[in-house]
Amino acid sequence: MSRPLDLICVGRAAVDLYGEQFGCPLEDVSTFAKYLGGSPANTAVGVSRLGLKAAMLSRVGDEQMGRFVRTQLAREGVDVTHVSTDPRRLTALVFLAVKDRDNFPHIFYREQCADMALAEGHVAPDFIASAAGLLVSGTLLSQDTTRRACHRAVALAEAAGTRVILDIDYRPVLWGLAGAAHGESRFVSSAEVTAQFSALLPACSLIVGTEEEIRIAGGAQNTLLALNNIRQQSKALIVLKRGADGCVAFPDLIPAKIEDGILSKGFAVEVFNVLGAGDAFMAGFLSGWLRDQSIADCCRIANACGAIVVSRHGCSPAMATTIELKHFLEHGSATPRLRDDIELAHLHRTTTRKGTAARLKILAFDHRTQLEHIATENGAGHEKIPAFKALVAKAFLAVSEGRNDTGVLLDDRYGEDVLPLLTSRGAWIARPVELPGSMPVEFETGGNIGLRLRTWPAAHIVKCLVFYDPDDNDELKALQIARIRELAEACHDTAHELLLEIIPPDIANIVGNNEEHVLLRVLTEIYDADIRPDWWKLPPSADAEVWRALGALVESRDPHCNGMLVLGMESAPTALEASFAAAAGEPRCRGFAVGRTIFAKPAAAWFSGQASDAEVVAQITSGYRQLIALWDRAELASKARPPSTHSVNGVIS
Repeated sequence: MSRPLDLICVGRAAVDLYGEQFGCPLEDVSTFAKYLGGSPANTAVGVSRLGLKAAMLSRVGDEQMGRFVRTQLAREGVDVTHVSTDPRRLTALVFLAVKDRDNFPHIFYREQCADMALAEGHVAPDFIASAAGLLVSGTLLSQDTTRRACHRAVALAEAAGTRVILDIDYRPVLWGLAGAAHGESRFVSSAEVTAQFSALLPACSLIVGTEEEIRIAGGAQNTLLALNNIRQQSKALIVLKRGADGCVAFPDLIPAKIEDGILSKGFAVEVFNVLGAGDAFMAGFLSGWLRDQSIADCCRIANACGAIVVSRHGCSPAMATTIELKHFLEHGSATPRLRDDIELAHLHRTTTRKGTAARLKILAFDHRTQLEHIATENGAGHEKIPAFKALVAKAFLAVSEGRNDTGVLLDDRYGEDVLPLLTSRGAWIARPVELPGSMPVEFETGGNIGLRLRTWPAAHIVKCLVFYDPDDNDELKALQIARIRELAEACHDTAHELLLEIIPPDIANIVGNNEEHVLLRVLTEIYDADIRPDWWKLPPSADAEVWRALGALVESRDPHCNGMLVLGMESAPTALEASFAAAAGEPRCRGFAVGRTIFAKPAAAWFSGQASDAEVVAQITSGYRQLIALWDRAELASKARPPSTHSVNGVIS
């Protein structure tokens, strides 16, 4: 029977604060990265990335961290309609550190937390019946309120024919069996804990746990004996996780030796961080099991997902996507340090980034030197530029109201006061980092660009304008490539997307075919240096063949690239109309990012005192809307034209 959901995950939904310094105890960590956490929430993200329809049943606090948890789950495609808000309790926090390969100290801040206030009344029969599987976490059994909610959910699942999956997920500290400083403790024997699991085992179709977890659920210090004890109470498929050694599955009677079960070997990877690997294993296993794949295939997928996560920082953000999992299973890795595998890292980064509208109409006002010149030429000081940018932002907001396909290019030299406003509105934002006019490109902030990017919101895109001539001498080109690579690596390290704006030589004649051939050469050289930006921002051209050739090049060198944007270069709207008509038919061209075409004349009038604030806002609003209309018309016209095949410089599209 087909159901709207593949899986409902019940239990912990929290915030993980991961130490960014490695090789030291938790008390010596000085900075932390914030991630979505909690074992069931991690698994929900994992199965969603692998193509299943997942939902979360939990609670969060009525505060910023609760909103973060709900937003991150929704961003990953997880249904959050049954993630309710607790008005009195706070969202749980966990502080974690990577001390060494064997020690991962963490502290749970879960006293009276929101997700442990999940009660029977929060479990709706229709919701449980809407899923093929129900994943419950053993932590739910540690307190009376959540235990009753868990048993209600399981009873409703049994009645609806929903398969019950138990992630034993035994954390002694959450049962009050270990001190707060021992969050990483994985086993403390307890007859009471075993009894609580025993009450749940008969209803399960799948039980997954480590050796320590199997022992607590089975009430025996010997793993084989514990497995037999579980089998006496449950007909479930039992999967024993064995870390680097892979896993063993037991669909029927428990054999005389553990190794006589369905054995699946692990992958030889370097362990960086074991936290979250079990949740990834569960997500991988369920992605096959809920699709009725063989147990052997489910185990192999699960081991691969665990291997990928164990090599990375964080839990939920490290979860594999279908594309990177497929690549890993088919090609393996050139290095056991998976986080150093360039191709795997690229696939992970590009297949987990935030989605954007199919087409984008970007208002660019990141200009610094150009506005300085306009101000000076019209008798105004540079100190007036921030006020002008605030007016441009006002016009942008007027146009973008109710749309999801607009965005801005905006600097922090003169737009610092405007950026927080647009960020809070969820606008698509790209910010420049280049020192205007520099060649080879320099960064405006100087020093280590990565340190600067760490202060940016993660959603902000890094834009860098590069003057690049493929006919320059090798030394200059090597410097250019080195700077671009430094920036690309900084973007990867700080989880920011990179937008490269390319200006080739002789820009006055950019509409000529020779210059467009130069663009193909420039992009090819950057790709040859193994630099793959998330976006390209390229000069306008009225030649549709060139856009098709550029699109074919991007498709062949990086099919996961977001695409190209057409820049304006202060062209008149009539000239841009021809460029839009040529570019809109190329699927890899996502839209435009235009500025001076829209604001140059209003800026001159405003700085000279010949236009009021209201007049400038009205003029920029009108100009921006005009370009959006031009693009929309060009796109409609392109859809009416039959597809064709062209070749430019040997590139066929």
